[in-house]
Amino acid sequence: MEEPAYVREICFDTETTGFRAKEGDRLIEIGCVELSRYGISENKFHRFINPQRDIPEEAIRIHNITNEMVADKPTFEEIADEFLEFIKGAKLIAHNAPFDESFLDQELTRIGKGKLRDHCVDVIDSLEISRKVFPQQQNSLDALCKRLGIDLTSRNDGHGALIDAQLLAQVYLVLKQDQESMDIDSLTLSGKKLDDIEDTHIVIKASEEDLKAHEVFLELLAKKCKGTPLYKMGDEEFKALREKEQESINSKKAKMEQFIASL
Repeated sequence: MEEPAYVREICFDTETTGFRAKEGDRLIEIGCVELSRYGISENKFHRFINPQRDIPEEAIRIHNITNEMVADKPTFEEIADEFLEFIKGAKLIAHNAPFDESFLDQELTRIGKGKLRDHCVDVIDSLEISRKVFPQQQNSLDALCKRLGIDLTSRNDGHGALIDAQLLAQVYLVLKQDQESMDIDSLTLSGKKLDDIEDTHIVIKASEEDLKAHEVFLELLAKKCKGTPLYKMGDEEFKALREKEQESINSKKAKMEQFIASL
C-alpha cells in the first residue's frame, strides 16, 4: 500500500494597520514557518510591507511597527510572487485564520491575483482545532502557549508576524497530535479498523535529526501534562492512575443513577 503523498504545512501570521480589510486596512508584515515531517523546519518567509497608508497609534501599540519602519519597505505587489511561490502546494495554518485570509484576499484581489486559496492546498484555522482539544477554555495564542509551557519572552516587544508564526508552529504540533489521538479509535481504512489491517509497512530507521526533533516534541508534551506523561509512567503508577479514573467514572455513574431514581 502506497504511503499518502506528503503535503507541506506552513504556519503563518500577519500584522496589519487595523482590523477591517474591506474598509481600507492593509498588511504591514507577513511571517511564515514551514513544518517538516517531524517538527519545525528552518524554512521561513518574512517580509515587512509598505501599506501605502498611515498606521494608527492603536495598532502600533499592539505590534510596535511604526510608519518609519515600513516607509522604505516594498509594497505587497512587489513581494506577492515571492510569497505565492513559498506557499505553493502547501496547507496554511493560522490562528483565527479568517482574519489573516481576509487581508491576503484583499491584497491579492487588488493586484489581480485571485484569492489565497487559489494558490495553496487549504487554509486551516488552529483556533477551531484548539476549541475542540480544549473546549470551554481560553484559546488565544497567548493562553495556549502558557498552557503548554511554551516560552513567550520573544513577544515582550510586541506581536510580530514571524514571532507569532514560530509560536503557532510549536502550539500546532501539540494540537495536531491531540486531535489525531481523539480520532484514532474511529479511524478506518478500506472499511477496516486499523487493528484488523495486515502490517505490510516498510520499516525506515529514524535519522539523528528525526530523533532530536522527536525529543523536542516529547518535551512539549511533557510540559503540557499536569502530572507524569503516560510514556514516562511505570506499571504501578499507570495502574494506580487507571484505578483512580475508574473510581471517578463509577462515582459519576452512581450520582446519575441516584438523580434518575429521584425523578
